[in-house]
Amino acid sequence: MNITVTSGSAFSQKLPVLILGAYENEHPQGPSALKHLLVNVGKKEFNGAAKQQLLLHTAGQLTPQRLLLTGLGKRAEANHETLRRAVGSAVKKLLAAGLERAAIAVPDTSSANDAIADIVDAAILASYKYTEFKPDNDNHTELKSLTLCLPARADQRAAKQAVTRAQTIAESTNFARGIADRPGNVVYPEIMADYARQLAKECGLKCTIFDKPALTRGKFGGLLAVGGGSAHDPRLIVLEYNPPTGKRQAPVAIVGKAITFDSGGISIKPSDKMDEMKFDKCGGVATLGALRAIAKLKLPVPVLGIIASAENLPSATSYRPGDIVTSYPGKDKRGITIEILNTDAEGRVVLGDAVSYARERNAQAIIDLATLTGACVVALGEFAAGLFSNNEKLPEKIKAAAHRTGERVWPLPMWQEYWDKIKSDVADHKNTGGRYGGAITGAAFIGKYAADTPWAHIDIAGTAWTATEHPYLAKGATGFGVRLLAELLSHWS
Repeated sequence: MNITVTSGSAFSQKLPVLILGAYENEHPQGPSALKHLLVNVGKKEFNGAAKQQLLLHTAGQLTPQRLLLTGLGKRAEANHETLRRAVGSAVKKLLAAGLERAAIAVPDTSSANDAIADIVDAAILASYKYTEFKPDNDNHTELKSLTLCLPARADQRAAKQAVTRAQTIAESTNFARGIADRPGNVVYPEIMADYARQLAKECGLKCTIFDKPALTRGKFGGLLAVGGGSAHDPRLIVLEYNPPTGKRQAPVAIVGKAITFDSGGISIKPSDKMDEMKFDKCGGVATLGALRAIAKLKLPVPVLGIIASAENLPSATSYRPGDIVTSYPGKDKRGITIEILNTDAEGRVVLGDAVSYARERNAQAIIDLATLTGACVVALGEFAAGLFSNNEKLPEKIKAAAHRTGERVWPLPMWQEYWDKIKSDVADHKNTGGRYGGAITGAAFIGKYAADTPWAHIDIAGTAWTATEHPYLAKGATGFGVRLLAELLSHWS
């Protein structure tokens, strides 16, 4: 999408459509011709309420051929998400109408650059649709150009910088969504590794791939166990970003779970909605997207991206309930032994290896993303990811980034009683603490591997994909985590 900024009036743009936001029960500001155009519009047709939209042909009364009014809701309740939802809904309406070029009036707020970022974010995310295997689906239209019409007092240079940053992050999110939406017969661990290599070449990252022989030599017992039932061997994928300038420091590690398809293994899942388990790679895919954004933005903090990728299938070579698996030895030179009670609790088993590796690489902090538990979906629905940590400061940083991006998180407790639930009689711990508090005991399992390194686990099981249309998201993968991590590391200290 070609995005430009102008200080010229929004109402003078010679374009097919102008998007104009309006607050509830407030008349949109503009030339007298705008008032004439809206004189016969009743409040039930449009009064600026959230989710309301009205597309009008201007019939020559304004320079733009059409005017799309989009409701911003009550002014007192307006925030970043309000604007993103309004713009996303507007862009989807334009695409449905087959309109490829538009202008938008940037609201005259105290922070025009924040508004610009929200607009760009929503416009790019709303334009995404997965069409790989159905290219003619609905004759999908792309929004090819968007002109941002700035308030009179806006700094045009700063506005352009805001556009570039927001566009980079949103396009990185869509990059992640494009991988996440691909099915398990197309994307498997080897292909995940290929994506990482391509990304490293594009963005100047260092890439190291641990294939099955390397995993065997390194004693990555968790990955080898979970991937043992598949014809597609597991991979540990490592991407390294080093900033072009700044003092040398330990990296922040982003660890992603990428189970490219999860049948549950021997503890097989019900067939209903098993097709959605192609999305069990979303934590690893978000790690790829975040590294893309971080490298293109040239952020000043070094980042270590680690993706644990396997396919969890039942076969004669699958790991079994009752097996005892030994994880990657890592910094402590002794792997943690795991009693396998349920082969469908596989994400934490592969993440144990990856988090141990991050700790061995002396990461200053470790943040893992995983579609880990259905229990987190039961607790929080699709509206927020679960947040767990062994540290006080790190969750506050993540919550602040979540507030700014709309990728919401909600902290859950990690009291000693939850850690006690994963103690095993025959091994160091077991891979499930039972049904109750399942999101927390799953997080506690991973936290064992972080030890004293500041660590946060983000359970994205409810937010990584959606079965319904949202104002700026289509059905399918959401790319959750890319914008959150890019924002977090943009302000890292």
